[in-house]
Amino acid sequence: MPKLSVTIITKDEANDIAAALQSVSWADERIVVDSGSTDDTVAIAKTLADRVVVREWAGYAAQKNHAASLASHEWILSLDADERVTPELAAEIREKLREEPPDRGFRIRRVTWHLGRWIRTTDWYPDYQLRLYDRRAAEWTGRHVHEGVHVHGRVGRLRGELQHYAYRDIAEHMETIEHYTTLAARQMFEQGRGASALDIALQPAFAFLRNYILKLGFLDGSVGLTISKMNARYVALKFQKLRQLESRAPSREPR
Repeated sequence: MPKLSVTIITKDEANDIAAALQSVSWADERIVVDSGSTDDTVAIAKTLADRVVVREWAGYAAQKNHAASLASHEWILSLDADERVTPELAAEIREKLREEPPDRGFRIRRVTWHLGRWIRTTDWYPDYQLRLYDRRAAEWTGRHVHEGVHVHGRVGRLRGELQHYAYRDIAEHMETIEHYTTLAARQMFEQGRGASALDIALQPAFAFLRNYILKLGFLDGSVGLTISKMNARYVALKFQKLRQLESRAPSREPR
């Protein structure tokens, strides 16, 4: 039976790390790699994790690959501090690992709690995340944002859900959008992507219609409307910031 190591990277996650680790108490090993928290994250993690390491921030993919390299076992479940593994998902993972599976990785549906309810509409669902993988055939890739696991081999899907407590309120949601759109714009710029006037004018509108109409955000009432608007705002800021980077670059002119 393959054994399982759970890895979590952290920075100032004192409010969430205990619940995340408790949700994987059944795993064979729990590893936390912290990047210099100024709160009680490390102290709390040490009471629940098998190993806690403090390492200077090297980027999302690099940090997660380092966490996997510290594991005692080949199969890795990568968890964020604001995520929880449900008992149903835990049972499914244990069943999959009763013997060496033919798949080298598994995608897991993620459901987000926001504004008082589980969101199963908009771009937020089913939000498949490749989090369970064999490190012998996989590694994290990506630069500034939207890191992901690249698997050399077959990838399956699990039925269970990973619970995601992403934001405590609208204010935190706005702060997160501000942070990640800066990273996303930087990554797009480094990849040679440009932002045209049409991108800035139309992409946010398309994002809203996709979330609210095509992805059934309207079924969640005012909450679905809010999330659809926020997702459109993310797209708008991303392209506006990319446009700004273009205008500041001496060798590139905005389109």
